[in-house]
Amino acid sequence: MAVDYQYNNPLLEDFLFPPYDAIQPKHVSPAILSLLDQLESNLVELETRGEPTWPKLVEPLEKIKDRLSVVWGIVNHLNAVMDSPELRSAIEEVQPEKVKFQLRLDQSKPVYTAFKAIRQSSEWESLNEARKRIVEAQIKEAVLNGVSLEDDKRQRFNEIQQELEKLAQQFEENILDATNKFEKLITDKKDIEGMTATGLAMAAQMAVSKGHENATAENGPWTVTLAGPSYRSIMQHAKNRSLREELYRAYVTRASTGVLDNTEIINHILKLRLEKAKLLRFDNYAEVSMETKMATVDKAEELIEELCNACHSSAIQDMEDLEIFAKGHNAVEANQLRHWDINFWSERLRESRYDINEEELRAFFPLSRVIEGLFSLGKKLFGINIYPADGLAPVWNNDVRFYCVKNLSDVPIAYFYFDPYSRPHGKRGGAWVDLVVGRSRVVSHDATSCRLPVVHIVCNQTPPLAGKPSLMTFREVEALFHEFGHALQHMLTNQDEGLVSGTKGVEWDAVELPSQFMEHWCYQRDTLMSIAKHYKTGESLPEDICSKLLATRTFRAGSELLRQLRFASVDLELHKNYIPGGLESVFDIDQRVSRKTQVMPLQPEDRFLCSFSHIFADTYASGYYSYQWAEVLAADAFSAFEEAGLNNEKAVKETGIKFRETVLALGGGKSPLQVFIDFRGREPSPEPLRRYYGLKPALAVS
Repeated sequence: MAVDYQYNNPLLEDFLFPPYDAIQPKHVSPAILSLLDQLESNLVELETRGEPTWPKLVEPLEKIKDRLSVVWGIVNHLNAVMDSPELRSAIEEVQPEKVKFQLRLDQSKPVYTAFKAIRQSSEWESLNEARKRIVEAQIKEAVLNGVSLEDDKRQRFNEIQQELEKLAQQFEENILDATNKFEKLITDKKDIEGMTATGLAMAAQMAVSKGHENATAENGPWTVTLAGPSYRSIMQHAKNRSLREELYRAYVTRASTGVLDNTEIINHILKLRLEKAKLLRFDNYAEVSMETKMATVDKAEELIEELCNACHSSAIQDMEDLEIFAKGHNAVEANQLRHWDINFWSERLRESRYDINEEELRAFFPLSRVIEGLFSLGKKLFGINIYPADGLAPVWNNDVRFYCVKNLSDVPIAYFYFDPYSRPHGKRGGAWVDLVVGRSRVVSHDATSCRLPVVHIVCNQTPPLAGKPSLMTFREVEALFHEFGHALQHMLTNQDEGLVSGTKGVEWDAVELPSQFMEHWCYQRDTLMSIAKHYKTGESLPEDICSKLLATRTFRAGSELLRQLRFASVDLELHKNYIPGGLESVFDIDQRVSRKTQVMPLQPEDRFLCSFSHIFADTYASGYYSYQWAEVLAADAFSAFEEAGLNNEKAVKETGIKFRETVLALGGGKSPLQVFIDFRGREPSPEPLRRYYGLKPALAVS
């Protein structure tokens, strides 16, 4: 007898926390289709009975939007951390219907007309700032989603949206499959000479998982892959130059050949985005994107150019330093360093210049201690306590931890999941934060309080290996602090209006402010000493090593920034000036842009764009510059703590509470610039960023 998965479907339960242990791919299609039917009925009722008032328009609309985003968000989350053919198929089946309803909702003329009526009513001036921003944002979003288009133009717009959603999903799947497709078995220890103990253990563990049951870190065999921890370990430490070259070429050509080739997907995405922009009467897609940003296209390009000018000479010096160092070690490649040499010789130079070793440093960064120190910093700065709450909420993997965030009165204010480790087959790479549910008065489970935020924090760091706990690289520590900053903006919001709580309604180029702000604390001495304890002995990081590690902050800073500017530049160029079917291919444009933003020319076969999911499968299209834009804000925000006195506990606490009450609390209920001014007392200055990274004073932001 056929089973009807619409009934007793965990995705449709009225849950406080998603039943991740019960959700299976078979639940997705019946749940989404049933949900869409219900939401369509709700929308029809809103359109026929709604009035241009807050209770009769905005509140029921928020309920519709929230229900869809929560359930679809759970499905997308599982797709990111537990990918499977069955789940892909389920998503592919229902995605067109989901997009169809989303367009129906976004293009509702009765809803759009009602919002315009609120904007033009005599009640407008009595609305608080958050509600005014909600109304204005809903009007703008409706226009950007095609509400003003008629007949054939609207039909074509909707066809474009359907296709873009499908292409983005395929783009991401191709990257994951291409990454997982590459694996190299190494049997001769000479071929893997130079690798750290952690790298060898990781490669042996991967070999065991591939059927080589007797593989050991000491004797092999070893399997290396393109997954982040494995790839970075090879590129930084393997003396075997041909191995580094093989992995580098494989990495920068991922998803660029065969059935997993993303090239035509890129071309199609860019063509459709341009057509979409033209339908909306914009010259290009970059202009569409900037409608929801702080910056304009000109301002973004100006920032990129000024940052390039500020760091280019430093990047040139970095390259010269590497060449000199490699020559000093009689490296055969010293006279012509290639891309697969840079990370290797950079790591050797860093070890030599600062007398520190990444592998030895790992021992001082066990995940448990880093988490403890991070939570202590949260208490010190923002007046919060974070407690383990494992067992309170179901999880999708045994490694996932669950935490409760409480205020100093011991009252819960938020919850979050933490999924720390790399799982190459099934979990996409990178690190990110997703909202499960946001703070909201309207969709609260009771009438007396707001619904509390629940967040996912997902990383891909080194797992426990060879009987040792997860020992983190400093880069992994920075990534965790970064993602925790994103989570804080969701968890510490005090906006009761769900449409502007957390990062909702925040102009996208300001969203990275809290995350990059938290990274600065990794380089603050007291914080570093609080998280750096030897995993065996508990001893603190020696003072001299702490000083050396802090000094590495400016090591190759110009080169790293220039690398990010390449991504930001090619993103804007593709979305502003690229002509589909024109003389220049997307790869030609990347090569051209890189001549201005790279010291070393790209490899002719470089196809990094085929794995640039930020702009082709995520929300950073014509917005990658946001990292640099927000970095200016974040550096200036951290400098406020320096001015207060980092050794002045009372002043740090007061400044932290002020940061919480402005940047972290106000969400999209106030313009980001005004929020920053509320915290800093003035508009942002680029000087702190220049100072932190040792850049020449050629930087200005307005």
